[in-house]
Amino acid sequence: MKLPPVHCISTTNVSGSKVAAAGESARLVEFVGALREHGIEIGTSDTVDAAAAIVVLGQDDLGRLRSGLAATLLRRPNQRDTFDRIFGLYFDSADDHSPAQPPPDLATLHGNVLAAISGDDTVDTADLAGQVLDSLGEIGDSGRSGSGGSAGQPFSALQALQRLGTTDELVAIARAQQGSRGTGVRDAAFALEARRRVEDLRARVESEALRRRAQQRGAEYVARAAVPDSAEDRGFLAANRQDLAEMRRLVYPLARTLATRVSSRRRRAVRGRIDMRRTVRKSMATGGVPMRPVLQARRHGRPDLVILADVSGSVSGFAEFTLMLIQAMQDQFTKVRSFGFVDSCDEITGMFRPGEPPRPGLAQRILANTDVTRFGGSNYGTAFETFTDRYLDAIGDRTSVVILGDGRTNHADPNLAALRRMRAKAKHTFWLNPEPARSWALGDSAADVYAREVSMYETGNIRQLADVVGRILPT
Repeated sequence: MKLPPVHCISTTNVSGSKVAAAGESARLVEFVGALREHGIEIGTSDTVDAAAAIVVLGQDDLGRLRSGLAATLLRRPNQRDTFDRIFGLYFDSADDHSPAQPPPDLATLHGNVLAAISGDDTVDTADLAGQVLDSLGEIGDSGRSGSGGSAGQPFSALQALQRLGTTDELVAIARAQQGSRGTGVRDAAFALEARRRVEDLRARVESEALRRRAQQRGAEYVARAAVPDSAEDRGFLAANRQDLAEMRRLVYPLARTLATRVSSRRRRAVRGRIDMRRTVRKSMATGGVPMRPVLQARRHGRPDLVILADVSGSVSGFAEFTLMLIQAMQDQFTKVRSFGFVDSCDEITGMFRPGEPPRPGLAQRILANTDVTRFGGSNYGTAFETFTDRYLDAIGDRTSVVILGDGRTNHADPNLAALRRMRAKAKHTFWLNPEPARSWALGDSAADVYAREVSMYETGNIRQLADVVGRILPT
């Protein structure tokens, strides 16, 4: 669905009410625009509902307003982290959080931090986050007390948190002050709660740093430059361990969505194509007018799928996610066979179990338990040769072949002849490449050469992958 431009949204359409000030209306529109730029789909009616929520809830309680806008604008729970970060830029920054007095000295600051970690409810963690940033986060300051901070002075949350100490260090000090000896259920519970409070304080310091940058540079700039993309829009090649864990949680919801899409295409296609000869012949009885077209009988049954996945380190995250996604959709196919490769090729179908939840480390398990590599470096040419020599009979006239990889051959022979043999036997051959198309001819990449032989698609993130898989998977 194509969404209307943000500037077309009028928050004055709310029945019986409208946002009091034009500035508030503009801020809501900018907020929605920033969410859309981070991959969160928001329609006109959602924005109108959000405007009504602002009128009803007011802005005195930002926590309540945050929850209300999240309820009206978000469709999936995994969008909440991105929403919260952007909300803080557009709404928290509306208030002046500048310190009315100089920050406390370091001894007092550490005392306040330890009190908050220990569960002292008299310590305001929002104010404490500002104190930490003022005392420890001013760029160019050595961390001495009394430095304060001017409105135009840049602050670094990373610097402040490094000077504050690690989570383990702070929890250990808090436990020592409480007289904990490291044993017992109560001590373990205290340590767990203290760790949660430290992580909450660290998150607040990061949010405060973003808020101050928004005041200095503008919320729109900071939202675009400093707020990470949602899981669907994070690149596979740059994803860290935490990103990959979040992506794995999307495997089954995305598989269900794509399976529904493929099933719908299959139902529409089952009627077959128009048989022109028989249609024209039948139209003779109605004066040459084809009142009822004759359809060709279509073969029933689901197609076979063969996957060849590069599981080398550079693209292992992309290969893991795509393999798990397609395996989760295996009910849509008669048979799914998977093969991994680095500089050799081996079947990995047996490493997947129907209904088994996605687990981390798939690429490492493949490397340790199969013969996908001989010398360690990626070599598509020898991998394709191994596949055609050993497993070419896996491809039949109803088989679609999907290749996963960046096409970087380490300047070795790309072995187009082997790829052509696979293409000649398969009904369809597709290549999913996690690198941007502009990089397909750079360095040791042979992707541009392979793209002349088979249909190659850029699938650098989950959103691109879902779109391509939903379009190319056979029915």
